[in-house]
This record gives sequence, C-alpha cells and structure tokens, in this order.
Amino acid sequence: MSGDRYIISDQNALYFLTFTVVGWTDVFTRKEYKIEIVNSLNYCIRNKGLTVFAWCVMSNHMHIIVQAKEGYKLSDIIRDFKKFTAKKIIKIIETEPESRREWMLNQFQYAGRNLNRIKKYKFWKDDNHAIEMKSHMIDKRLDYIHQNPVNALIVEEAEQYLFSSAKDYSGIKGMVEVELIS
Repeated sequence: MSGDRYIISDQNALYFLTFTVVGWTDVFTRKEYKIEIVNSLNYCIRNKGLTVFAWCVMSNHMHIIVQAKEGYKLSDIIRDFKKFTAKKIIKIIETEPESRREWMLNQFQYAGRNLNRIKKYKFWKDDNHAIEMKSHMIDKRLDYIHQNPVNALIVEEAEQYLFSSAKDYSGIKGMVEVELIS
C-alpha cells in the first residue's frame, strides 16, 4: 500500500479521494444509482462521523473531499460506504429495468473472479487515490471536482449539475449535507 492510494497515516486529516468503478464501467448514467451514492453519503454524515466538504459523481467514478470526526477512522467509514453502495447498486441492477444488466454484472463478476474475499461481484476498485490535503491544495481540488461535469460537457455551469457540491458553493442547498470550506 502506498500513501497516494490508501489512507494509511492520519485517519482524521482532510483527504481528496477518488472511488472508481471496476473496468471504468459507466454505471452512474442512471439517476437511481447516483441517488444511492447521495443517500449513503448522507447516512455516513449522520451516523458514521463523516464530514463531506465537496463531492461529485461522474459516470464511472466519484471524487470527494472528506474528513472523519474525532473518534472515527476514515478508512473504516470508506470501507463501509464502498461495501454498502456496491451491494445496494448491484441489487438495483439485478432487480430493476436495466438494458445493460448482463454486461455490467459480467464486468463485476470478472473483476472479482480471482479474489477470495469477493463472493460474486466486485464493484469498486480497491484503491481510493487518497491525497492528504494541505491548505494550498484545497481551492485547486474544489475547482477540479466541480468542473468535472463541465469538462465532460454534461452541463455548462458547475452549479447546474445535481450530483455535486457545486450548488452548495454557489449558495444553493445541494443533495448532500456538506460543510463548506471557507
């Protein structure tokens, strides 16, 4: 494990993280899957000691700037978040109308085929591309997160994208209970 991939040092520091779906599979093109991410982030905020400062869900990955409150370990929160969202989203893929069901489930099954700890499907890549944030990095990372949907030509203005904290930073309440970085 290297420091640029996993949270191995200060569990209560401010981190920029990236979670990527295995095979860069474009799962988050449907709102139902993105809503599960929103609900899970809010649950972790209310119940697991997570503070979210910024977030954005793209088609096959998500970025967040987060911190664990004192008495909590960020690696534990992230482990639980990824495990829960993987199971929940796969269940939705299996049970709800999904034209790409067979293809996606094959992707997830293939990704977990040689891992003893995986029962059937692997959804998220293991690493988190963890970067411990220093004060001089914060504005650049906030901009990077919020400009992702603009650069992908999903929206013209960052605050137009629903599945991001850009709305919060423009003065409009967003979907996740974020704390603004001043």
